[in-house]
Amino acid sequence: MSVAISRNVKGEGEHAGEGEHAGEGEHAGSPLRLRPFLLSPKFVTIRKKILPHNLNEVMLMLTVQQQSTLPTAQIVKPPILPPDRLLEEDDLLEPCLPKEWPQIDHIVTEDDTPVDNLFSAKQQRLLVESLYNSWCPPDNDSRSFLADANIGIFHTVKKPPIVPDVLLSLDVSVADNWWEKQHRAYFVWEYGKPPDIVIEIVSNKKGSEEASKLKTYARMHVPYYVIFDPTEQLHNGLLRLFELRGMRYHEREDKWLPQLGIGLKLWHGCYEQKEDKWLRWCDKEGNLILTGAESIKQERQRAEQEHQRAEQEHQRAEQALSELEQLKAHLQTMGINPNELGSSYAK
Repeated sequence: MSVAISRNVKGEGEHAGEGEHAGEGEHAGSPLRLRPFLLSPKFVTIRKKILPHNLNEVMLMLTVQQQSTLPTAQIVKPPILPPDRLLEEDDLLEPCLPKEWPQIDHIVTEDDTPVDNLFSAKQQRLLVESLYNSWCPPDNDSRSFLADANIGIFHTVKKPPIVPDVLLSLDVSVADNWWEKQHRAYFVWEYGKPPDIVIEIVSNKKGSEEASKLKTYARMHVPYYVIFDPTEQLHNGLLRLFELRGMRYHEREDKWLPQLGIGLKLWHGCYEQKEDKWLRWCDKEGNLILTGAESIKQERQRAEQEHQRAEQEHQRAEQALSELEQLKAHLQTMGINPNELGSSYAK
């Protein structure tokens, strides 16, 4: 038999309103859900003792007795939560002031363990490099941002970091003394916000991109989460973009990120001497956010086009001059002095 007990308790420092009293099975305040537990065939009598409100605790004393009838304790079915429920109230994170930053002496910010394959390494460079080379955040060109790959995100000191393949965070700056331990990774309590988008590149079926990572990023309140599956290991498409709405992710049909003023697209081309299908940033019209090499190539092509245009103008001028000389020669064969034509018309 499964039993779930529900009760309400006032938070610390709060009192029930005047004239209010805790009835059997309830007390003023926010709800507390207890996990269902199993009972033996014996029945259970439940005696509740409400401790002083400032302790914010309820002692449930269970006395197993041999009875022939069911006691008055409320027996209900365990609550069924939606499968997409990702967050609990206790999981919500609030940024801390610098003086309240936790001690991180025990934290390992990096272990220098190589784990990426060649494609993933190049793909990460492609995404990060193009942002710093050609992109400006929306609304203000001077807005700062941080884009990087394989950087640990610490959202709690009690758990190991989660390390996305690529992250982008707007309106944050890397500390000047970035060699100090408290600045060597992405500590959410330091930056005061999670990244705006994280990207996971699927290499195998063991990465939990659709399970634990998706839940963790939602719990951290990351607005956008991207799964890029170049070899379709997960069999759900090459590119999936999720947007956080409330407390859970919803997949977007388009690949535009309105809060960031940037989009994503698949592009078949050559990067670092390797031709393949790559994940690229793009603008609203679908134009690629260029890498440094692409920008140089584009400028070279633009300069070449300008040179060709100037050369064509020069050739047209030369041709016009040549035609004029031919006309003068023809007039002279007819006994007409071309130099006197202008003066004759002037008279």
